[in-house]
Amino acid sequence: MSTTFQDFNRDLIKDLRTNGKATSGPFLGKHVLILTTEGAKSGDVRENPLVYTRDGNHYVIVASKGGAPTHPAWYHNLVKHPEVTVEVGNEKFEARAHIAQGGEYERLYTQHADINPGFHDYRQKTTRKIPVIVLERIH
Repeated sequence: MSTTFQDFNRDLIKDLRTNGKATSGPFLGKHVLILTTEGAKSGDVRENPLVYTRDGNHYVIVASKGGAPTHPAWYHNLVKHPEVTVEVGNEKFEARAHIAQGGEYERLYTQHADINPGFHDYRQKTTRKIPVIVLERIH
């Protein structure tokens, strides 16, 4: 029986919520958060486990989709609905997403990819500009 992408994400989210971190698989040892967005078209709640890095008090995620030619669905969701829910470890909070531009973009992408080297490869696989998103906690 093969595991679908949805099954993989569901199992990873369960692992993150149970243990506060990934305990097996390709995300073992990585910093992974759960991003909850509102569907851009459907309005449905969508949950995605994503590798993150930190920039001060902010969380940084990258819409790489493994270097695919199109942006991931969650990216379109947060562009339309920038107020999101973030779960990290045992903490859950509301955040506002903004798309990094200019010098901030290059600095954050490089920082993210230096920690998670696969992201350097993703840039080589696609002609699109891979978005970098900063998640700022709403107090």
